[in-house]
Amino acid sequence: MRLGPSGLIEVVMPFDAVTQAQLRTIRPRGHWRARRGCWEFPLEAARVLQAQLGQRFGLDPELARWFSWFDLPLPPLPPLRELVAAARLRDPLADGRALLAHQRTGVRWLLARRGAVLADAMGLGKTLTALVAARVLAQATGCRVLVIAPVGLHGLWRQEAAGVPLELDLHSWSSLPAELPPAGTVLIADEAHYAQNLSSQRTRRFLRLARHPRLRAIWLLSGTPMKNGRPAQLFPLLAAIGHPLGLDQRAYEEQFCDGHWREAAGVRHWHALGASQLPDLRRLIRPLVLHRSKQACLDLPPKQRRFVAVELAEMQGRGFQHRLQLKVDDYRLRAARGEVRRDAEALAVLTALRQIGSEYKLPAAAELVSELLGQGESVLVFSAFVATAELLHAQLGGALLTGRQPPAERQLQVEAFQAGAQRLLSATFGAGGLGFTLHRARHVVLIERPWTPGDAEQAEDRCHRLGMTSGLTCYWLQLGVADQFVDGLIASKAVRIHDVLQRQALPGLARELLQHW
Repeated sequence: MRLGPSGLIEVVMPFDAVTQAQLRTIRPRGHWRARRGCWEFPLEAARVLQAQLGQRFGLDPELARWFSWFDLPLPPLPPLRELVAAARLRDPLADGRALLAHQRTGVRWLLARRGAVLADAMGLGKTLTALVAARVLAQATGCRVLVIAPVGLHGLWRQEAAGVPLELDLHSWSSLPAELPPAGTVLIADEAHYAQNLSSQRTRRFLRLARHPRLRAIWLLSGTPMKNGRPAQLFPLLAAIGHPLGLDQRAYEEQFCDGHWREAAGVRHWHALGASQLPDLRRLIRPLVLHRSKQACLDLPPKQRRFVAVELAEMQGRGFQHRLQLKVDDYRLRAARGEVRRDAEALAVLTALRQIGSEYKLPAAAELVSELLGQGESVLVFSAFVATAELLHAQLGGALLTGRQPPAERQLQVEAFQAGAQRLLSATFGAGGLGFTLHRARHVVLIERPWTPGDAEQAEDRCHRLGMTSGLTCYWLQLGVADQFVDGLIASKAVRIHDVLQRQALPGLARELLQHW
C-alpha cells in the first residue's frame, strides 16, 4: 500500500481473485485504475484497509506517516458561535477598514465549513473575506495559514494580510509544498480554477494537500469555478473540498457531463465534455459553493457592452484573405509532412482568423481609443495577443501590461495608470485580466475576446469595482464571422455557468414574477 500522487491510498498487487473480491467489499468504496495498475481508496478507508490487509501488504513510509497522524488527531474546533464572536466582524481592521455586509456574511459562511468554494464575482473582496476567517481559526487553534496564489498576486495577498493582520505561508501554483506542518493548516487556494485538469501534475499535487491529515480547513477562491462552462471543471474542486460528488469521477461525469463512450477510427474513448442535469447539480453543490453577483452585493454604477463593427476596405479585405490563405497552405503542407494533425485544420484556421483579424482591427481600435482619450477619459484595452498590445502601445503610448514583463514591472505599470500618470493601459488578458484593480478607467476596449466567458468577465471587472464614480462602458470590436462565432460561444457558455452557479435572492424572484405577471 502506498500514498498516491493525489493523496489517495493505492493498493498494488498481482492478480488474486480472493483479494480482488475482498477489496470490492471495502467501504468507503475503492476504484480499480487500470492505467496505474492499482486500486485507489480514499483516506477514510485507511483503518479498514489496515485491519484487512495490514498483515499481508507492505506499507509505504509516506503512507505510514499519514496513518500515524490518524492516531494523533487534531483537537476539535470551538463551536461556530464562538468562532463568529471571536471574529468581531463589525470592528475595524488593523488598517482602519471595515468589512462590508456581504463580506461579514462570507466570513460566517466559511467558518461554518471545513471545505468550501467561495465563488463570488470579481471585485467582491474574496481575499479579505478568506483572510479574516482564517485569522479566527489560526488564533483559536494555533494552526498555520497557507495561501496558494499566482505569483503576480503575491503582493496583493501580503498587503491584505498586513491589514488584517495575519502571518501567511505564501506559495505559487508552480511550487506547491509537499507537506503540511503537524500543528494543522488552513489552506486557501486563490484562482482555484488553476487546478481544474485532473491529468496535470499541479492538480494532483494540490489534491494531495487537500487530503492531508493535518488540514484544518480548505477554502477555494475563484470567480470562475466553471471557467469554460463545463461541469467537468467543477469535479476537481469538489474533490478538493471533500464534497460527496467528488468521490466518484465516472459517476459524476455520467450524471452531469453527459459522459459516454465514443468510437473514432475503431478506437473507443470516454467523452465527458458536455452538460446534463444542471438544475440537480446546482442544488447539490449549493451548500458548499457560494456564488454572489456584484448586483446582489454592491451598489455599483451600471456596466454596458457595445458591439463595434469593423469594416475593411476592398484592398484590406484582399490582403486579409491572402494572409489567411498563406496560413492555410502552410498548415496543409505541415499536415502532409505529419507535423500536425489533419483533423485540426478548422481550429487552426479559426485561430489564424483571430490573430490576423486582431492586427486588422488595430486602426479601428486606435481611432476609438484616441477619441476617448481626447475626451479626457482613461481607457483600458485588452487583446489576446502580445503583438497587438505592443503595436497599440507603440502607436498611442501609455502603460503596457504583458506576460513578458516581470511581476514587479507589471505592478509599476498598474500604479502609474491608477495614479493618473498614464491614461491608457494596453494589456493582454493573461497579464492584465487577473488580480489588478483598475477602476480609474470608465472605458474598456476588448479588441478580441478570449474563448471563455470567465476571462472576458475578469477583464471587464478589473474596472467595475468599488471606487468607480460613474458607469462602465465595454466596447467589443467585431470583425467578420470569427468574432461573431467566439462571442456567440461566450454567450452560450455564460448561460450554462449561470444555470449551475446562480443563486437568486428573494427580491430578484419577486421582480421576475412581476415581469411575467
